[in-house]
Amino acid sequence: MPDIRKRVEEDRGLLKKIQNYVPGFRGYRRREDIRDADRMLRAQLAQKLGLQRRELEDCRALLAQDYNPKELDAVGGLISQFKKVEGAVAHAETGYSGLVADIEIHEDELNRLYEYDASMLDYQSSISQGIETLKGAISAGEREASRREMMNIRAGITSFEDQFNRRLRIIEGTEV
Repeated sequence: MPDIRKRVEEDRGLLKKIQNYVPGFRGYRRREDIRDADRMLRAQLAQKLGLQRRELEDCRALLAQDYNPKELDAVGGLISQFKKVEGAVAHAETGYSGLVADIEIHEDELNRLYEYDASMLDYQSSISQGIETLKGAISAGEREASRREMMNIRAGITSFEDQFNRRLRIIEGTEV
């Protein structure tokens, strides 16, 4: 995956380039660029979660053809969980600390926050594989395999959500 931070830095406009030469403003500009890159990365994470949710909705449509009420309920719960996580990722904290914040977020911490968010792509890859396996099981009419895969997907999205919710606390060093 390309590093969005480099792209943001390369695409600075004239005003942002000038800000790098103003004493006391360089650090601010660099931190804002990292926050922008992280915001873009999280938007991509949220977009991928949305695509995964739509794939689960396709699975629900397949299940509706055979009318499997238990499986329909289970996949409906997964879809709801994906919607919740998608919103949380899209609107997560950006690591901003104001002038009189209790905990100041420095550039190295913002870089760690970005890298932490980038590591969440691994979770999404695993979840995508699970959804593909689920589609195959549903299409083949393998109810036990589909139930098992729904449980695996639920475990995957729950782990994703738990890790994502811990992200800022870990970076700030306030995780207990």
